[in-house]
Amino acid sequence: MAISLGPADGGDDDDQVMAAINTTPLVDVMLVLLIIFLITIPVVTHTVPVQLPKEANQPTITQPGNVTIAVDHHGTVWWNEESLASRAELAARLDAAAAKVPQPEVLIRGDKDVAYEHVGRVLAAAQRGGITKVSFITEPPPR
Repeated sequence: MAISLGPADGGDDDDQVMAAINTTPLVDVMLVLLIIFLITIPVVTHTVPVQLPKEANQPTITQPGNVTIAVDHHGTVWWNEESLASRAELAARLDAAAAKVPQPEVLIRGDKDVAYEHVGRVLAAAQRGGITKVSFITEPPPR
């Protein structure tokens, strides 16, 4: 960056004001900004097309063949409002439900205070029994 203060010979031109503006730094900054924009604009506009889900609260449609398994805060497993005595009984009922045609949907309701271990055991038993359609029943968040 150079600044011209006048002639070096010390002549009579010392009283004149230099009216020229050095535009070189301005052009350098603008070229750097142009290069930055040329590099970043394709990155910003390149996106993956996805269909985002719409929020909709659908009421649960209970069909006669659906099975609701509830796990209360003590870890007790309930089969359609009937308490099950053991995991073997749950496995036997899931095996019988998996053999039906069409296979019923298993809806799992877990208490918010139950240890995840108990809900995980029910889910694993459904998987071992061959149930293909398992859903969780939850409450929607307050608005």
